[in-house]
Amino acid sequence: MSRAERLHARRMRILKGACTALIAVAVALFFLLVPFRALLRAEAIPERGAGEMRLHFLSLGQGDCTVVEFPDGDALVVDAGDGSFSANNALVRYLKGLDLSSLTLVATHADSDHFGGFSELLKLFAVEKVYLPALGAQTQAYANFLAAVEREGCAVDTLVRYDVISRPSGAYAVCISPHAAGETDENDASLTLYVSYGGVNVLLCADAGAARERALLSELELGEDLFDSGAFRVRLEETHILKAAHHGSAYASCEEWLSYLSPEAAVLSCGAGNSYRHPAGETLARLHAAGAQVYRTDELGHIVVTVSGGGYTIEQQGGGL
Repeated sequence: MSRAERLHARRMRILKGACTALIAVAVALFFLLVPFRALLRAEAIPERGAGEMRLHFLSLGQGDCTVVEFPDGDALVVDAGDGSFSANNALVRYLKGLDLSSLTLVATHADSDHFGGFSELLKLFAVEKVYLPALGAQTQAYANFLAAVEREGCAVDTLVRYDVISRPSGAYAVCISPHAAGETDENDASLTLYVSYGGVNVLLCADAGAARERALLSELELGEDLFDSGAFRVRLEETHILKAAHHGSAYASCEEWLSYLSPEAAVLSCGAGNSYRHPAGETLARLHAAGAQVYRTDELGHIVVTVSGGGYTIEQQGGGL
Protein backbone atom coordinates (compact mmCIF):
# COMPACT_ATOMS: atom_id res chain seq x y z
CA MET A 1 0.00 0.00 0.00
CA SER A 2 1.39 3.41 -1.02
CA ARG A 3 1.83 6.31 1.39
CA ALA A 4 -1.14 8.12 -0.22
CA GLU A 5 -3.33 5.05 0.20
CA ARG A 6 -2.36 4.71 3.85
CA LEU A 7 -3.20 8.38 4.50
CA HIS A 8 -6.56 7.95 2.78
CA ALA A 9 -7.40 4.87 4.85
CA ARG A 10 -6.43 6.72 8.03
CA ARG A 11 -8.65 9.68 7.13
CA MET A 12 -11.56 7.33 6.46
CA ARG A 13 -11.13 5.64 9.85
CA ILE A 14 -11.08 9.03 11.59
CA LEU A 15 -14.16 10.16 9.65
CA LYS A 16 -16.01 6.94 10.44
CA GLY A 17 -15.18 7.28 14.13
CA ALA A 18 -16.34 10.91 14.16
CA CYS A 19 -19.62 9.95 12.48
CA THR A 20 -20.22 7.15 14.98
CA ALA A 21 -19.56 9.54 17.88
CA LEU A 22 -21.93 12.16 16.42
CA ILE A 23 -24.69 9.58 15.99
CA ALA A 24 -24.21 8.42 19.60
CA VAL A 25 -24.43 12.02 20.84
CA ALA A 26 -27.55 12.66 18.73
CA VAL A 27 -29.27 9.55 20.07
CA ALA A 28 -28.36 10.49 23.65
CA LEU A 29 -29.70 14.03 23.17
CA PHE A 30 -32.91 12.66 21.64
CA PHE A 31 -33.66 10.45 24.62
CA LEU A 32 -32.67 13.25 27.00
CA LEU A 33 -35.11 15.68 25.40
CA VAL A 34 -37.86 13.19 24.49
CA PRO A 35 -39.03 10.91 27.36
CA PHE A 36 -38.95 7.33 26.15
CA ARG A 37 -42.59 6.80 27.14
CA ALA A 38 -43.53 9.28 24.42
CA LEU A 39 -42.58 6.48 22.04
CA LEU A 40 -44.77 3.84 23.65
CA ARG A 41 -47.49 2.31 21.49
CA ALA A 42 -51.04 3.42 22.37
CA GLU A 43 -53.42 0.88 23.89
CA ALA A 44 -56.11 -0.24 21.44
CA ILE A 45 -59.32 1.18 22.94
CA PRO A 46 -62.68 1.42 21.14
CA GLU A 47 -63.69 4.96 20.28
CA ARG A 48 -66.19 6.64 22.58
CA GLY A 49 -69.62 7.12 21.02
CA ALA A 50 -71.33 10.50 20.68
CA GLY A 51 -72.91 11.65 23.92
CA GLU A 52 -71.27 8.93 26.00
CA MET A 53 -69.38 9.37 29.25
CA ARG A 54 -66.92 6.65 30.14
CA LEU A 55 -65.19 5.80 33.39
CA HIS A 56 -62.03 3.74 33.06
CA PHE A 57 -60.90 1.91 36.18
CA LEU A 58 -57.31 1.07 35.33
CA SER A 59 -55.46 -2.00 36.46
CA LEU A 60 -52.16 -0.59 37.71
CA GLY A 61 -51.34 -3.10 40.40
CA GLN A 62 -52.11 -1.90 43.92
CA GLY A 63 -52.24 1.75 42.81
CA ASP A 64 -55.51 3.60 42.18
CA CYS A 65 -56.41 5.25 38.89
CA THR A 66 -59.80 6.20 37.46
CA VAL A 67 -60.18 8.17 34.22
CA VAL A 68 -63.49 10.01 33.84
CA GLU A 69 -63.87 10.63 30.11
CA PHE A 70 -66.51 13.31 29.58
CA PRO A 71 -68.74 13.45 26.48
CA ASP A 72 -66.83 16.50 25.18
CA GLY A 73 -63.50 14.62 25.13
CA ASP A 74 -61.97 16.25 28.21
CA ALA A 75 -61.10 14.03 31.14
CA LEU A 76 -60.36 13.83 34.84
CA VAL A 77 -57.53 11.52 35.80
CA VAL A 78 -58.41 10.67 39.39
CA ASP A 79 -55.17 9.29 40.85
CA ALA A 80 -52.43 7.77 38.73
CA GLY A 81 -51.05 4.61 40.28
CA ASP A 82 -47.89 4.19 42.31
CA GLY A 83 -45.38 5.53 39.77
CA SER A 84 -43.60 2.20 39.28
CA PHE A 85 -41.98 1.50 35.91
CA SER A 86 -44.63 -0.98 34.78
CA ALA A 87 -47.57 1.04 36.13
CA ASN A 88 -46.41 4.21 34.35
CA ASN A 89 -45.99 2.30 31.09
CA ALA A 90 -49.52 0.89 31.31
CA LEU A 91 -50.98 4.28 32.28
CA VAL A 92 -49.30 6.19 29.45
CA ARG A 93 -50.28 3.61 26.85
CA TYR A 94 -53.90 3.72 27.99
CA LEU A 95 -54.15 7.51 27.96
CA LYS A 96 -52.57 7.59 24.51
CA GLY A 97 -55.24 5.17 23.35
CA LEU A 98 -58.00 7.48 24.60
CA ASP A 99 -56.58 10.43 22.62
CA LEU A 100 -58.08 12.98 25.01
CA SER A 101 -58.33 16.68 24.22
CA SER A 102 -57.18 17.81 27.68
CA LEU A 103 -56.52 16.40 31.14
CA THR A 104 -57.33 17.57 34.63
CA LEU A 105 -55.44 15.68 37.32
CA VAL A 106 -57.05 14.93 40.69
CA ALA A 107 -54.87 13.58 43.49
CA THR A 108 -57.27 12.19 46.08
CA HIS A 109 -54.67 11.28 48.64
CA ALA A 110 -51.05 12.01 49.58
CA ASP A 111 -49.98 8.35 49.50
CA SER A 112 -47.71 7.38 46.62
CA ASP A 113 -50.07 4.64 45.38
CA HIS A 114 -52.43 7.47 44.41
CA PHE A 115 -50.21 10.28 43.07
CA GLY A 116 -47.14 8.30 41.96
CA GLY A 117 -47.77 8.44 38.19
CA PHE A 118 -48.72 12.10 37.91
CA SER A 119 -45.18 13.39 37.39
CA GLU A 120 -44.93 11.28 34.23
CA LEU A 121 -48.26 12.56 32.93
CA LEU A 122 -47.17 16.15 33.51
CA LYS A 123 -44.20 15.55 31.22
CA LEU A 124 -46.12 13.88 28.42
CA PHE A 125 -49.63 15.33 28.20
CA ALA A 126 -51.37 18.70 28.04
CA VAL A 127 -52.55 19.14 31.62
CA GLU A 128 -55.08 21.92 32.20
CA LYS A 129 -55.24 21.85 36.00
CA VAL A 130 -54.10 19.86 39.03
CA TYR A 131 -56.21 19.34 42.14
CA LEU A 132 -54.22 18.48 45.26
CA PRO A 133 -55.55 16.68 48.35
CA ALA A 134 -56.65 18.78 51.30
CA LEU A 135 -54.00 17.14 53.50
CA GLY A 136 -50.50 16.71 52.11
CA ALA A 137 -47.61 14.56 53.31
CA GLN A 138 -44.12 15.30 54.56
CA THR A 139 -42.40 12.83 52.24
CA GLN A 140 -39.78 13.26 49.54
CA ALA A 141 -42.01 11.56 46.98
CA TYR A 142 -44.81 14.04 47.61
CA ALA A 143 -42.36 16.97 47.52
CA ASN A 144 -41.14 15.73 44.13
CA PHE A 145 -44.72 15.60 42.87
CA LEU A 146 -45.37 19.19 43.98
CA ALA A 147 -42.12 20.28 42.32
CA ALA A 148 -43.23 18.66 39.05
CA VAL A 149 -46.56 20.52 39.21
CA GLU A 150 -44.77 23.82 39.81
CA ARG A 151 -42.25 23.13 37.05
CA GLU A 152 -45.00 22.62 34.47
CA GLY A 153 -46.78 25.82 35.55
CA CYS A 154 -50.22 24.21 35.88
CA ALA A 155 -53.15 25.84 37.59
CA VAL A 156 -53.48 24.34 41.07
CA ASP A 157 -56.37 24.05 43.50
CA THR A 158 -57.78 21.72 46.16
CA LEU A 159 -61.13 19.96 46.19
CA VAL A 160 -63.20 20.07 49.36
CA ARG A 161 -66.87 19.64 50.12
CA TYR A 162 -69.27 21.37 47.70
CA ASP A 163 -66.59 22.02 45.08
CA VAL A 164 -67.84 21.08 41.61
CA ILE A 165 -66.21 20.13 38.31
CA SER A 166 -68.86 20.45 35.59
CA ARG A 167 -69.01 20.11 31.81
CA PRO A 168 -71.34 21.65 29.18
CA SER A 169 -72.71 18.14 28.48
CA GLY A 170 -74.37 18.15 31.91
CA ALA A 171 -71.84 15.77 33.43
CA TYR A 172 -70.49 16.86 36.79
CA ALA A 173 -68.49 15.76 39.81
CA VAL A 174 -69.21 17.04 43.32
CA CYS A 175 -66.77 16.62 46.20
CA ILE A 176 -68.65 15.44 49.29
CA SER A 177 -65.60 14.81 51.50
CA PRO A 178 -63.32 16.01 53.07
CA HIS A 179 -64.39 19.13 54.93
CA ALA A 180 -62.56 22.37 54.21
CA ALA A 181 -60.65 22.39 57.48
CA GLY A 182 -59.79 20.37 60.54
CA GLU A 183 -58.61 17.23 58.72
CA THR A 184 -55.80 15.34 60.43
CA ASP A 185 -56.11 11.74 59.26
CA GLU A 186 -54.62 11.23 55.76
CA ASN A 187 -56.95 8.38 54.81
CA ASP A 188 -60.15 10.06 55.97
CA ALA A 189 -59.01 13.31 54.34
CA SER A 190 -58.90 11.60 50.94
CA LEU A 191 -61.43 12.72 48.37
CA THR A 192 -64.85 11.22 47.80
CA LEU A 193 -66.36 12.31 44.47
CA TYR A 194 -69.94 11.92 43.30
CA VAL A 195 -70.01 11.79 39.49
CA SER A 196 -73.32 12.13 37.66
CA TYR A 197 -74.41 12.11 34.03
CA GLY A 198 -77.71 11.32 32.37
CA GLY A 199 -79.29 9.95 35.51
CA VAL A 200 -76.44 7.54 36.28
CA ASN A 201 -74.47 8.19 39.47
CA VAL A 202 -71.01 6.91 40.37
CA LEU A 203 -69.35 7.34 43.76
CA LEU A 204 -65.55 7.36 43.68
CA CYS A 205 -64.04 6.65 47.08
CA ALA A 206 -60.32 6.86 47.77
CA ASP A 207 -58.99 5.63 51.15
CA ALA A 208 -61.57 6.95 53.62
CA GLY A 209 -62.53 4.31 56.16
CA ALA A 210 -65.64 3.21 57.99
CA ALA A 211 -65.46 6.05 60.54
CA ARG A 212 -65.74 8.65 57.76
CA GLU A 213 -68.51 6.67 56.07
CA ARG A 214 -70.53 6.63 59.30
CA ALA A 215 -69.87 10.35 59.83
CA LEU A 216 -71.26 11.13 56.36
CA LEU A 217 -74.33 9.03 57.07
CA SER A 218 -74.83 10.87 60.36
CA GLU A 219 -74.72 14.21 58.54
CA LEU A 220 -77.31 12.99 56.03
CA GLU A 221 -79.82 12.71 58.87
CA LEU A 222 -80.14 16.49 58.48
CA GLY A 223 -81.54 15.96 54.96
CA GLU A 224 -80.87 13.96 51.83
CA ASP A 225 -79.97 17.18 49.98
CA LEU A 226 -77.17 18.06 52.42
CA PHE A 227 -74.41 17.51 49.84
CA ASP A 228 -76.13 19.36 46.99
CA SER A 229 -73.96 22.12 45.58
CA GLY A 230 -76.17 24.77 44.05
CA ALA A 231 -77.92 23.23 41.07
CA PHE A 232 -75.73 20.13 41.22
CA ARG A 233 -77.72 17.42 42.90
CA VAL A 234 -76.16 14.70 45.08
CA ARG A 235 -78.27 11.70 46.13
CA LEU A 236 -76.08 9.05 47.66
CA GLU A 237 -79.03 6.69 48.01
CA GLU A 238 -79.26 6.73 44.19
CA THR A 239 -75.69 5.52 43.67
CA HIS A 240 -75.55 3.03 40.81
CA ILE A 241 -71.83 2.26 40.80
CA LEU A 242 -69.46 2.41 43.76
CA LYS A 243 -65.71 2.44 43.53
CA ALA A 244 -65.14 0.86 46.92
CA ALA A 245 -62.76 2.58 49.32
CA HIS A 246 -59.21 1.59 50.18
CA HIS A 247 -58.77 -1.21 47.62
CA GLY A 248 -61.41 -3.32 49.38
CA SER A 249 -59.89 -3.07 52.86
CA ALA A 250 -61.78 -4.67 55.76
CA TYR A 251 -61.78 -1.26 57.44
CA ALA A 252 -63.91 0.47 54.81
CA SER A 253 -67.23 -0.17 53.03
CA CYS A 254 -69.07 -0.73 56.29
CA GLU A 255 -72.48 -2.41 56.35
CA GLU A 256 -74.44 0.78 57.14
CA TRP A 257 -72.76 2.68 54.29
CA LEU A 258 -73.43 -0.04 51.73
CA SER A 259 -77.01 -0.46 52.93
CA TYR A 260 -77.66 3.26 52.39
CA LEU A 261 -75.95 3.42 48.99
CA SER A 262 -77.38 0.10 47.71
CA PRO A 263 -75.07 0.16 44.66
CA GLU A 264 -75.88 -2.09 41.73
CA ALA A 265 -72.19 -2.57 40.99
CA ALA A 266 -68.95 -2.13 42.89
CA VAL A 267 -65.46 -1.75 41.41
CA LEU A 268 -62.43 -2.80 43.45
CA SER A 269 -58.99 -1.46 42.54
CA CYS A 270 -56.33 -3.86 43.80
CA GLY A 271 -53.22 -5.68 42.65
CA ALA A 272 -53.03 -9.41 42.08
CA GLY A 273 -51.45 -11.19 45.06
CA ASN A 274 -50.92 -7.93 46.96
CA SER A 275 -49.33 -8.14 50.42
CA TYR A 276 -52.35 -6.44 52.05
CA ARG A 277 -54.62 -9.28 50.94
CA HIS A 278 -57.04 -6.80 49.41
CA PRO A 279 -59.88 -7.19 48.92
CA ALA A 280 -60.81 -8.56 52.33
CA GLY A 281 -63.24 -11.46 52.42
CA GLU A 282 -65.56 -9.66 54.82
CA THR A 283 -65.71 -6.63 52.51
CA LEU A 284 -66.65 -8.84 49.57
CA ALA A 285 -69.34 -10.44 51.71
CA ARG A 286 -70.76 -7.03 52.66
CA LEU A 287 -70.81 -5.90 49.03
CA HIS A 288 -72.62 -9.03 47.92
CA ALA A 289 -75.08 -8.74 50.81
CA ALA A 290 -75.85 -5.18 49.65
CA GLY A 291 -76.74 -6.54 46.21
CA ALA A 292 -73.69 -5.25 44.35
CA GLN A 293 -72.12 -7.06 41.41
CA VAL A 294 -68.37 -6.93 42.09
CA TYR A 295 -65.76 -6.10 39.44
CA ARG A 296 -62.07 -6.40 40.38
CA THR A 297 -59.10 -4.99 38.48
CA ASP A 298 -56.85 -7.80 39.77
CA GLU A 299 -59.12 -10.30 38.02
CA LEU A 300 -60.41 -8.38 34.99
CA GLY A 301 -57.69 -5.87 34.14
CA HIS A 302 -58.96 -2.47 33.01
CA ILE A 303 -62.71 -2.03 33.56
CA VAL A 304 -64.81 0.41 31.49
CA VAL A 305 -68.20 1.84 32.46
CA THR A 306 -70.06 3.49 29.57
CA VAL A 307 -72.92 5.85 30.46
CA SER A 308 -75.39 6.65 27.69
CA GLY A 309 -79.11 7.14 27.21
CA GLY A 310 -79.88 7.06 30.93
CA GLY A 311 -78.23 3.67 31.45
CA TYR A 312 -74.81 2.11 31.64
CA THR A 313 -72.78 -0.93 30.66
CA ILE A 314 -69.71 -2.40 32.34
CA GLU A 315 -67.11 -4.17 30.21
CA GLN A 316 -63.73 -5.73 30.69
CA GLN A 317 -61.08 -3.91 28.66
CA GLY A 318 -58.38 -6.32 29.82
CA GLY A 319 -54.68 -5.56 29.88
CA GLY A 320 -53.02 -3.73 32.72
CA LEU A 321 -51.00 -5.31 35.51
